[in-house]
Amino acid sequence: MKIFKSKNNGILIVLSAPSGCGKTTVEKRLLNKVPRLKRSISYTTRQKRKGERNGKDYFFVTKEAFLKKRKERRFLEWAKVFGNYYGTPKDFVLNTIKGGHDILLTIDVQGAQKIKSKLKKGIYIFLLPPSLPILRKRLLKRKTDIKKEIHKRISQARVEIRAAFSYDYLVINDSVETAVDTIIEIINAEKHKITYNKEVLRGICSS
Repeated sequence: MKIFKSKNNGILIVLSAPSGCGKTTVEKRLLNKVPRLKRSISYTTRQKRKGERNGKDYFFVTKEAFLKKRKERRFLEWAKVFGNYYGTPKDFVLNTIKGGHDILLTIDVQGAQKIKSKLKKGIYIFLLPPSLPILRKRLLKRKTDIKKEIHKRISQARVEIRAAFSYDYLVINDSVETAVDTIIEIINAEKHKITYNKEVLRGICSS
């Protein structure tokens, strides 16, 4: 499936999902399949998990370094989740969009709401698990959290799912490939909107 090419600025794509819903896998597939799509790398104070790399998965920083950047207003948004700080680099996101590239932000509900209050023009997608029991099984299979932590994440998922009403699109991640193809269809539809193609219309009308 090909992505429609717009001659205007890039598009902001915000993807949120409860922990364990598979958003990282979906994100990786999207980056492989969608040309000119860039990923915003967030800053975080949490510890690296096995296989994660600094500067690729996250920028892993100390709490002091994070708070310094926050004070300097270097984040488009920031949030504290499960005791750790996360922040989206403002300049990188805005410059990427102005440069004509689409940018994908895979962030939590708190961060998405903050960004939407500042940047209305974008695609806000909520990735949903088929059910909470299936989400629980996925968290157990991941083997990165103790049972007490999993219970906390399920409780948090219930809260986050209620926030999905503020998003533009809902995609159920029952099959990764189907979820990815659905998101690509959404991006294509947005790129055909008049909102993103005013300069093309003006050029044709003036010729």
